[in-house]
Amino acid sequence: MTKSAAKNILFIMFDQLRFDYLSCAGHPHLHTPHLDALAAKGTRFTRAYVQSPVCGASRMSTYTGRYASSHGAQWNGFPLRVGEMTMGDHLRANNMSCHLIGKTHMKADVEGMKRLGLSADSVIGARQEECGFDIWARDDGLWAEGPKGFYDQNRSPYNEYLKSKGYPGDNPWAEFANAGIHEGNIASGWFMEHANKPANIREEDSETPWLTGEAMKFIEAQGDTPWLCHLSYIKPHWPYIVPAPYHDMYGPEHVVTAQKSPREHQDPHPVYNAFMNNQIGQTFARDEVREKVIPAYMGLIKQADDQMGRLFAYLEETGRMEDTMVVVTSDHGDYLGDHWLGEKDLFHEPSVKVPLIIYDPSPDALRGATCDALVEAIDLLPTFIEVAGGDVPHHICEGHSLLPWLRGETPDWRDWAVSEYDFSCTPMCPELGLSPTDARLFMVTDQRWKFMHAEGGFAPMLFDMENDPEEYNDLGRSDDRTDIITLMYDRLGQWGRRMSQRVTMSDAQIIPRQGKVPGGGVGIFIGHYEENDVPQDARTKYTGKASEDYT
Repeated sequence: MTKSAAKNILFIMFDQLRFDYLSCAGHPHLHTPHLDALAAKGTRFTRAYVQSPVCGASRMSTYTGRYASSHGAQWNGFPLRVGEMTMGDHLRANNMSCHLIGKTHMKADVEGMKRLGLSADSVIGARQEECGFDIWARDDGLWAEGPKGFYDQNRSPYNEYLKSKGYPGDNPWAEFANAGIHEGNIASGWFMEHANKPANIREEDSETPWLTGEAMKFIEAQGDTPWLCHLSYIKPHWPYIVPAPYHDMYGPEHVVTAQKSPREHQDPHPVYNAFMNNQIGQTFARDEVREKVIPAYMGLIKQADDQMGRLFAYLEETGRMEDTMVVVTSDHGDYLGDHWLGEKDLFHEPSVKVPLIIYDPSPDALRGATCDALVEAIDLLPTFIEVAGGDVPHHICEGHSLLPWLRGETPDWRDWAVSEYDFSCTPMCPELGLSPTDARLFMVTDQRWKFMHAEGGFAPMLFDMENDPEEYNDLGRSDDRTDIITLMYDRLGQWGRRMSQRVTMSDAQIIPRQGKVPGGGVGIFIGHYEENDVPQDARTKYTGKASEDYT
């Protein structure tokens, strides 16, 4: 097992950050010097895929190290079942504490906790409710309020922070942090026409600096016990609005051309067509929307990078860069009008591929490296377990440690990666005439090909990313690619047959039970006709003179 010199782990996740909106990944206008500097000190993975292109399911996969169909929390608001092993469970077993600052999108299995008599006031109950983390400050960052009440019924520590800073009202998140002003009226960030306005908040009080400050307070409070801090930022996720001076750092001239083609509207796959024609897709197909939203999105990222500069400088000043692994990634991307889509949900690169940068303080770790291996988000938990000095329980964790790649080694590795998406809760499910059971998509991608299977009797989708890197030409119904489609279905079948639910017994525990000693030493003999079939010492309890005769 490859060892790391890191004692602690700072696990940073941004929400809805595209893989290509960093200057180290080639963005022509958006400069992110602090994240670039981290990449120069570590390894940047160029083909990292999430296990589901939606917040909740993606995060639950990262936190459990398991595919969405293994843990079952396959969409936002689907509870993570009680008892599912999480990052905190694995790390605490190896003497590393595990804390949260920010977002998880975790939905607790309240019914399961009730059935088992677990109180949220107990330590184990609190961890079950909080995805295994010990909470420093949890804030999922969507404090929307409509006629039926709040979207999130929990208390917002960020709202309490804003009130302590003098912002009035019950929900300053909505009125100030995520709204501007137009002619004296609230210009809510929910309406993208306001994306070019500055948020009505002091920049230092906005969400990203607040979370950075909480992380620094957390690190300052830690003693000698190894820790993982999951610093989970809410931005650049919508609402797309950012405080000054970031609101006008970029303009329409900095908006890269949308990656879309009229060919995608020519006899499109029915599922793809349904997403293109939903409200989000139709909105982001408009140039004026992209010209308003994308500069704000870039401003949110620029603010985030500046906060990384603040945080990384603190780590250097306190000596924590010498004993802390720093990981930066995202839970999914953002279409931003590419492929005639907005948001996430499907498997084009802007949605399902994410940035991943890992800095390891170990002396033998690579510096300034890039790695093109097919990486999955579930690989992070095995990496963290090994950093903590533990052995990865592969009967539970379905990913693989990334530590060998950080040393320039070439481990035995996957040839293809998988993602999946349950869209049963979306309007597209009934529009397509699907039952909730059939509203499921699966992606298999290798170094050249990307394949999508849709349940419900649809044809697959297939893209040749070597000759069509923009993913414009769907070859799923092409007679010329039946061999590739067959290969991908074989892989999907192999993946579907994986052993994913035998989580209470490892191979190491099973193998000793395969011994050939009759009875296994506990006196069970099956298939033996004569006493002499069994060695004398194994049958001692069943042979010899009877003590009484009751026949």
